[in-house]
Amino acid sequence: MASSIGPVRQVSYIMLNVFSACSIVFANKVVFATYQFQFVTTLTLVHTLFTWFGMLVLSKIGFFTAKACSPLAVAPLALGYVGYIILNNLSLNLNTVGFYQILKIAIAPTVMALEFCLFRKVQSVRIVLAVGVVCLGVTAATVTDNVAIANMMGVIVGLASVVVTALYQIWAGTKQKELQANSSQLLLAYTPQAILLLVVMTPMLDDVGLTARTEDTVLGYPYTPQAVTAIVISAALGILVSLSTFLVIGATSSLTYNIVGHLKTILILAGGCFLFGEAMPYKRLAGITLTMVGIAWYTYLSIQAATGGERPRGKDHEKAERPAVRGGKESAAVGPVAPEREPLLPKEGPAKPEKEQA
Repeated sequence: MASSIGPVRQVSYIMLNVFSACSIVFANKVVFATYQFQFVTTLTLVHTLFTWFGMLVLSKIGFFTAKACSPLAVAPLALGYVGYIILNNLSLNLNTVGFYQILKIAIAPTVMALEFCLFRKVQSVRIVLAVGVVCLGVTAATVTDNVAIANMMGVIVGLASVVVTALYQIWAGTKQKELQANSSQLLLAYTPQAILLLVVMTPMLDDVGLTARTEDTVLGYPYTPQAVTAIVISAALGILVSLSTFLVIGATSSLTYNIVGHLKTILILAGGCFLFGEAMPYKRLAGITLTMVGIAWYTYLSIQAATGGERPRGKDHEKAERPAVRGGKESAAVGPVAPEREPLLPKEGPAKPEKEQA
């Protein structure tokens, strides 16, 4: 897999992913805050349309081969994707960039808990302790975020986004095995359903302005060239997130993508401080540091397990002991904020959208 791709291309893919994933968070913040485009569901629909069209073009030029999947089989992905994108965008809109990104770190223990409940998959004690350190860091960091404490709706939406994102990631992984399809094939297969869902939901969640086209409605919003450019850039970055996630995982491994994700976390937190003037008190800095220590410990344990150390117990463990699946290729789910879909540490965001998206 990665052996046939040189280090220069690998680094190029990683740089593209870091750039696009970090940029889309700030691009969406500009759309929401600077241009006051507060129509989250509408923006999600735009992202999804761009993503579907982008993946369609990629399939036509031979980047991957489209695969026919049963609409019923991919329906859970469409539902999970729409919920994951809308809640993540609402979270980004209601919370600071820093708190938004810290919530994303909580997806790891949430995935672990859900995998235990759904599949009885048990992690090693050291893995659980490492995730516990991450949780302590998240707790220490969030109590320093005044916006999070004062804005309970933002906290509630943020926590909901964590649970839904974790469920979406789990479904994306199981559907790949069930349908024998890679991430790009699944993305192209379920986005049409997601678009239909969003078309129905947009009038319910956003003030479209069918009766009165005032400036606080979708149809009455003043679409200046600058605002339209910001929206298009946000949607285009969504395609790059999905594409670069696929490239990084294909050229390296999901573990490497995890490590890249840690770098993105640091850059986004720092960007929220320098670009949006968010405070970075010592207590929050200590919490973020503790969080990253826990993630580093988790990464170390993952490397140890990959080289023959202790492995998780449960249904998946039994499968891991069997011969490699045909093709010998690890399949990775890419969401339009792609997303992002990792075993324990998320692969961003269909994604992100990032806006997790796209």
